Amino acid sequence: MNNLFNYTLNNLETHLVENGFKTFNARQVFDWIYKKGGTNFDQMSNLSKPLRAYLNKSFLIEPLTVVSHQISSDVTEKFLFRLSDGQVIETVLMKHNYGNSICVTSQIGCNMGCSFCASGLYKKTRDLTRGEMVQQIVTVKRLIKKRISHVVVMGIGEPFENYDHTMAFIDIINSPYGLEIGARHITVSTSGIVPRIYDFAKDPKQVNLAISLHAPNNALRTKIMTINKVYPIEKLLKAVHYYIKETNRRVTFEYILLAGVNDDLKYADELSNLLRGINCYVNLIRYNPVDEFNYKGTPNDQAKAFHDRLMKRGITATLRHEKGGDIDAACGQLRSKDIKGNG
Repeated sequence: MNNLFNYTLNNLETHLVENGFKTFNARQVFDWIYKKGGTNFDQMSNLSKPLRAYLNKSFLIEPLTVVSHQISSDVTEKFLFRLSDGQVIETVLMKHNYGNSICVTSQIGCNMGCSFCASGLYKKTRDLTRGEMVQQIVTVKRLIKKRISHVVVMGIGEPFENYDHTMAFIDIINSPYGLEIGARHITVSTSGIVPRIYDFAKDPKQVNLAISLHAPNNALRTKIMTINKVYPIEKLLKAVHYYIKETNRRVTFEYILLAGVNDDLKYADELSNLLRGINCYVNLIRYNPVDEFNYKGTPNDQAKAFHDRLMKRGITATLRHEKGGDIDAACGQLRSKDIKGNG
């Protein structure tokens, strides 16, 4: 049977009409599963009996299986989910004063090979379907019984390597008949897949784009991010300029501060020279330890000095307050493996 969460509203409308039902039935079904939290088709009392019978025969609307659930000292929550084929992924819920935000995983494993990131310790075995991405939000929403207001596609994997499913996922969660999460409350993060940045620029969704930069020059970026061998900074920034011209939207550059690697103030100067004149801001992130790597996080005073140097040189920057580090739920710490041996 088909996973109903794989269907955009248009997909479901087409499918139901082709099978003898009405277009408006798709909106009714979406209302039940996304607004009312319906967990089985027999609950859908305003649907005809023939339609309910067809849905029961044709579709599944099961939540993901929760293998483990951890809560950090700052009330960040990390879920280890098992998928229908037995694979496992991690998803993070972050609670802010402006609402509940979910960090969504897009692949099982990751092939980007960033030298500081736990997600790449296990090579990609497959892309997630759009439904499996949606199910992460739906399952967490059911568990916490609260609205999810913001989504960041920054979990395990490279979403621009899973482009079609990621775009369909955004359609579903942004739809007024779906989860109704505003486009400006959705952010997709890429390590810099240049051709997809051009594609993304032509897409009318108006969601936010974040790019993992982490170094201001090719030599250093190639050392810590192998993708830079394929898409060096010059090609990346050319794509960024195109994106901004087409969308008139600001880009976020993410910059993980690695002690003794990329956190010297000379790199702040070089970064400010690189980004000057671009409609962007820099999100500085202190490195979160990963057992398998020898990197260390930049001390607070050095991180603040790096931030202040960027600001002084005209680059808008923020120094992110990390959440979930004590349960390995912070940036760069997620894995697509059950560390208890069940994955």
